[in-house]
Amino acid sequence: MDYRLGRDLALAGFRSGRLGRSDVCDAHPELMRAARSVGRETLEECPVCAEAKLVHVLFAFGPRLPAGGRCLASVEELQCLAERVSEASCYVVEVCPQCSWNHLAHMFLAGGGRLERRDRSGLKE
Repeated sequence: MDYRLGRDLALAGFRSGRLGRSDVCDAHPELMRAARSVGRETLEECPVCAEAKLVHVLFAFGPRLPAGGRCLASVEELQCLAERVSEASCYVVEVCPQCSWNHLAHMFLAGGGRLERRDRSGLKE
């Protein structure tokens, strides 16, 4: 599932002045830490500050994972998750490590021996 429409609406609200920078650049400190330490840099410039490249941070939620989810730091971790019997929901969050812009980019399912969508997750080998 792609969340591009919601992203575009948030950015349109910011650009029109209906939303302030603090409304759209509000990443949680733990998300910022994950972005800086395990986030995968993209080629896309931040749509808010245009000072840094966006990074993708991947979180997984599902059976036998911590209640707060698990941040996946590598392609190998994602592959291990895909090989599990139980299915997990994976969420890719785009984050600007400079200004704290963040938005849910998309969601995919992994597990049950499959990896439904990997092409836009930022973790493709």
